[in-house]
Amino acid sequence: MKFDDSVRYAKSHEWARADGDEVTVGISDYAQDSLGDVVFVELPEIGARFSTGTAFGVVESVKAASDIYAPVDGEVVAVNDALNDSPAAVNEDAFGDGWLIKLKLSDASQLDDLMSVADYKTYTEGLDD
Repeated sequence: MKFDDSVRYAKSHEWARADGDEVTVGISDYAQDSLGDVVFVELPEIGARFSTGTAFGVVESVKAASDIYAPVDGEVVAVNDALNDSPAAVNEDAFGDGWLIKLKLSDASQLDDLMSVADYKTYTEGLDD
């Protein structure tokens, strides 16, 4: 399983990478591995606003469809339109080309509520038992 030290993780398996007042959001390597081959990604419109824990999209795989949740409050400022043609990028590069949306942060302190890579590793190890 791959982990990225530059991101923070939500218990719902999304990651958030802060860059100033913007946060790039995707699903973790653990999540994409659990889902299997991603065949479709539904993402919100630019300008949509989401609160922490609310669904902003759907990832469909050969196994299941899963909601994707906002790890922090914010307004969508970018969506990864490349996933329309290449949803498999989520499987191939969950922390790079497989990013989902970018949010303008409403409250940067919410990042502190997310798990560090060490905490997320421990959390996911407990799920495999």
